[in-house]
Amino acid sequence: MDALCVNPSLSGLKLSSKLHPTTPPPLSRPFYLRFRPPYRHATLTVSATSSTIEPQPQSQSQSESDPPQFSNYNEEETYGEVKAIIGSRAVDSRAEMEYLIEWEDDHAPTWVPGNLIAADVVAEYENPWWVAAKKADDRALKEIISSGDGRDVDAVDGDGRTALLFVAGLGSESCVRVLVDAGADVNHRDNVGGLTALHMAAGYVRPGVAKLLVEFGADPEAGDDRGRTPLDLAREVLNSTPKGNPVQFARRLGLESVIKVLEGSIFEYAEVEEIMEKRGKGKNLEYLVKWKDGEDNEWVKAALIAEDLVKDFEDGLEYAVAECVIERRDGEEGKNEYLVKWTDLEEATWEPEENVDPELIKEFESGGRDEAGALTTTPLSGSGTG
Repeated sequence: MDALCVNPSLSGLKLSSKLHPTTPPPLSRPFYLRFRPPYRHATLTVSATSSTIEPQPQSQSQSESDPPQFSNYNEEETYGEVKAIIGSRAVDSRAEMEYLIEWEDDHAPTWVPGNLIAADVVAEYENPWWVAAKKADDRALKEIISSGDGRDVDAVDGDGRTALLFVAGLGSESCVRVLVDAGADVNHRDNVGGLTALHMAAGYVRPGVAKLLVEFGADPEAGDDRGRTPLDLAREVLNSTPKGNPVQFARRLGLESVIKVLEGSIFEYAEVEEIMEKRGKGKNLEYLVKWKDGEDNEWVKAALIAEDLVKDFEDGLEYAVAECVIERRDGEEGKNEYLVKWTDLEEATWEPEENVDPELIKEFESGGRDEAGALTTTPLSGSGTG
């Protein structure tokens, strides 16, 4: 085997980091959002993997937990020929690796910085790992992990990216499971832009991986070096993806799915009964909303409230609560109109279809009525302009 020499470590396998969309679009969904309680990491149960070498603490200095038979590299010592690499670990900089070297002579195994080891020696050890990650080959990753070669599953390339970031960007749920089961850090940030695996899943439109990472404890509110959360990034990519282009249709659907997953991990869904007041201007514009589930009134940023509700408030429209639909008729231009009975109004009114809760219409159309013509099922609460 080659003796030690100064050479750069393997760092050529990486996904493009050029995720450069522009500005997040305003939220205009038919649901309304309320912040969840502060995020807490999920507790993970990690299955043990067989290994002859325990992964060592990520530090270049000798740790108290280092087995006494292992030593750290000392530039004043003389070392012989390398027999094999029998372990790896990422160091504190998160863009450098150290390798546990077994020597041809009787020298104790030594942790040596990767840049001091001949490139072909490092490549022989590292190539199978990074190729498996780049190809999202879950079987190969599992075989390497179970081989007992002392590998750090959070090994980094020259950009500080781990295998988990690769497979997240490639959309492999099976690889994500393999790596997390082996103890991979789901919140590791690379050195290129501070991206996490969840950023990679969001930027490369991988809703299934995003959902899985959140379930495994990935922090949906972790910011990159520009302060963008994975949700911010997904919205930016969506905003930069052309509308009305059939080629981009599936991409937009995928991004909307990613956004829904990430919003669901940060917010809880709640329906607004009415907007009561407003305050602030521009980015600081907020509305005081009354929730239908009876929770305390809350000031909410304008961007988190459906645009139609804001417009109705600004236009001075008020909302009433519908009890049920009584009749239907053809309105202007052949559009359906429904006679709505209100909980807080004596007289029923004819309303265009867009002003009536779809659930009430569905219940009416199902035809479940008693002899008096009233609906036999329990009326649902819905909204319409009154």
